[in-house]
Amino acid sequence: MGPPPPSITSTDGTATMYQTRAPPPLPWPDIGPMAKWSVSSFKFGFGPECLQDGDPDTFWHSDGPQPHFITLEFPRKVAIQKLSIYLCFPSDDSYTPATIAVRAGTGPLDLQDCRVVSLEKPDGWFTFDVSMEPVGEDGEGFKPVHAYVLQVIIVANHMNGKDTHVRGLRVLGPIEPARNDDNDDPFPFVTPRFKMYECIR
Repeated sequence: MGPPPPSITSTDGTATMYQTRAPPPLPWPDIGPMAKWSVSSFKFGFGPECLQDGDPDTFWHSDGPQPHFITLEFPRKVAIQKLSIYLCFPSDDSYTPATIAVRAGTGPLDLQDCRVVSLEKPDGWFTFDVSMEPVGEDGEGFKPVHAYVLQVIIVANHMNGKDTHVRGLRVLGPIEPARNDDNDDPFPFVTPRFKMYECIR
């Protein structure tokens, strides 16, 4: 595994901008492929599939009135920890989102506001927690949101642009704790040679 990509962390520690065109290697699992994706509108050839193809040169291009939105519907309730979105102000100018809202719920008609983020000329992968509810009293990290439906809303663009471009989107679940299949043995036998002596005969 190589060195981490160059990044900038927000002053409150709730978001990170990765200054790369390719999706950065992140520890959180990508749960987006589980969902059915739809968008509020799109121009032909620039649909929701461009959000998931991993190609920084393709993008979803909206083609309707604001606000624009991306909706993900999961077949079961899932834990959603973070969103990672690729935006490129140098290329997209007034098509670049400036304010993004996130909603989640059990269905399209009961979505609740989770988070609003403001961006200043982003150029790279912007990764942030969906929830702002801290874990425990120490406040280290944020709780995941459990939902069937997630909606990402483009509330406003830079320079009051109307249509929007989003070049990539990943929905990330929480990091699962390491599983120990050996009955919680703190010193499990893992190699075949040592597993021969795992049981007393």
